[in-house]
Amino acid sequence: MVHIPDDADFNSFREQCENHEGWQCQYNKGGVTVWSEGQDSSKAIKKLKMRITCKDVSAEILYDVLHDTSYRKKWDSNMIETYDIGRLTVNADVGYYSWKCPSPLKNRDFVTLRSWLPLGNDYMIINYSVKHPKHPPRKDIVRAVSLQTGYLIKANGSNNCILYYLTQVDPRGSLPKWVVNKVSQFVAPKAMKKIYKAGIKYPEWKRKHDPNFKPWVYPEQNTLPTVNLADLSIQRADELENIDESGVDEERTHISDEEDGFTKDS
Repeated sequence: MVHIPDDADFNSFREQCENHEGWQCQYNKGGVTVWSEGQDSSKAIKKLKMRITCKDVSAEILYDVLHDTSYRKKWDSNMIETYDIGRLTVNADVGYYSWKCPSPLKNRDFVTLRSWLPLGNDYMIINYSVKHPKHPPRKDIVRAVSLQTGYLIKANGSNNCILYYLTQVDPRGSLPKWVVNKVSQFVAPKAMKKIYKAGIKYPEWKRKHDPNFKPWVYPEQNTLPTVNLADLSIQRADELENIDESGVDEERTHISDEEDGFTKDS
């Protein structure tokens, strides 16, 4: 049954971010650490956790970056499309996100229920996959399932913060092991650095792009249509197509070396 995350859900998410017992470090370099949950190696749907220390970026700014879909189009080079579908409460909505997978892997997308919680100087944003009747799976993109994904932003002084990203996703495909390894060793650290760079550039960008518009901070600015919780249901992985991409050759698969992902007009 679909429910809007409560304090217990947020507390559990924070605990998973901050407690590293039972997690195995996969990468630790340049201020970025990546862990995977230390469970059965044959299990496909692992939890992955990342942390980056962000100097000269406040927790508040990073929180704005992660909410601002207009700005995301500037820094997230893997994104195909993202939009908000509708609101549930002042701190919960339903949204769509699709992203490019390196060719010849198929692209993926999500429909998720997202909720956020400002806690003084710290912030959390969490989501999980739901089904919305007007946004069914598309034929040209594989519908993936977020079992739990989110961010914890912890203030670390007046203009520094620590960002945690935790995700457990079913990609709906039998991916080759080299893809999973490359995600933890290459893709994930680069993604965290990209968010950090986006935080540094955000204040200047926002000054020129509707600087007072922040519906995630000022709910009265939110003009999204209301979504009825009863119209949503949990997106179960076994209801979706499961494709076999285990035979995809690493030599034929291109992962971009683009560093920051910013478009030239950003």
